Amino acid sequence: MGDEREGKTVEPKRLVLVAACVLVDADGRVLLARRPEGKPMAGLWEFPGGKVEPGEVPEACLIRELKEELDIDVAKACLAPLTFASHEYEGFHLLMPLYVCRRWEGQVRALEGQALTWVPPARLREYPMPPADEPLVAVIRDLL
Repeated sequence: MGDEREGKTVEPKRLVLVAACVLVDADGRVLLARRPEGKPMAGLWEFPGGKVEPGEVPEACLIRELKEELDIDVAKACLAPLTFASHEYEGFHLLMPLYVCRRWEGQVRALEGQALTWVPPARLREYPMPPADEPLVAVIRDLL
């Protein structure tokens, strides 16, 4: 079903559900991962996470993605919902619940060749991010 705007029918965009996580270390820093070459928006910094698979809930997605990308084990009880992003990209609409995690098992390490950095919340704006991630920075800074 299309949407009427200025007399034109606008087809709805595909909704993409992505879960992301603000990992906070003992010093109060936030982990950012740089999107690798060959991926859309390569070179931009983002919060770890990934696409929610059909039939999967966001928490299970994060537990899976954090293990696959960073080699850490996260318990569902350690994922606290914080906020969400809703952003229209060309060709799809992104809905991204954002969780906070302060406890995990294992040493964070990049398993997919991505650069990682721990950033004090006050310096998050210094890192170029995808448009959907940018509004989340103020919420994170307020929290931390």
